[in-house]
Amino acid sequence: MTTHYFEHPLNEKTRIYLRVEALLAQLHAASQFSNQYQHQLFFRALFDLLDIFEQIQLRNELAKDVEKQKNIYRNWMNVDGVDQQVLQTLLTEIDEIHTNLINADRFGIELKDERFLTTIRQRFNLPGGSCCFDLPALHYWLRLPADDKQRDAQVWMKSLHPLAAALHLWLKLARETGHFNAHTAYEGFFQSDAEEANILRLNIPLEYGVYPMISGHKNRFAIKFIEFESTQACTRDVHFELAVCS
Repeated sequence: MTTHYFEHPLNEKTRIYLRVEALLAQLHAASQFSNQYQHQLFFRALFDLLDIFEQIQLRNELAKDVEKQKNIYRNWMNVDGVDQQVLQTLLTEIDEIHTNLINADRFGIELKDERFLTTIRQRFNLPGGSCCFDLPALHYWLRLPADDKQRDAQVWMKSLHPLAAALHLWLKLARETGHFNAHTAYEGFFQSDAEEANILRLNIPLEYGVYPMISGHKNRFAIKFIEFESTQACTRDVHFELAVCS
């Protein structure tokens, strides 16, 4: 059965984390510049990240959350039935990532001072502003050998490695706290309580032709399914899988 996988954050901080995760994935996917338009995706993702970094002290919030996870897993030390070797390996990984994170410069500060990026950023934000007559410096750079462009991309992305590692770890551990269970949205509606949850994860069979509209917060949420073709509320029962992740 083909399913539609969907995630929804239950607080603003997790919403930002998921957006940053998506932008980092776009950045990585486009960094090879394998076709003539991948630079559009690469620089758009990079500049969107810089916009987020200028608005939010992301490093401090993420460091607190990684520290919180470390303390949770420490409570499992010397508990019967827990694989202590696996646990110690995980705690060592968390310690290393947390140390690198708190020792890192504020995210984006190196990129903000990079001359070439500063030259193209403002015009790049204009609709269609990356044309050669708007950004001749960008089009000169695009004519450089592929190895040179890829090397520049790796240098720009290097300063984001502590962020990427910490965010990947936090989201991975958060997602693993929830397990998929079968549920039914009667007449297209489902609601439930949650306990300090961060993320909802859904698997929805494509055969229903619906997508979810979710509202709620860390302690309670509601899901209303919408018909894709009509954009009207679904009135059929929808069977789906749900994981509530804290």
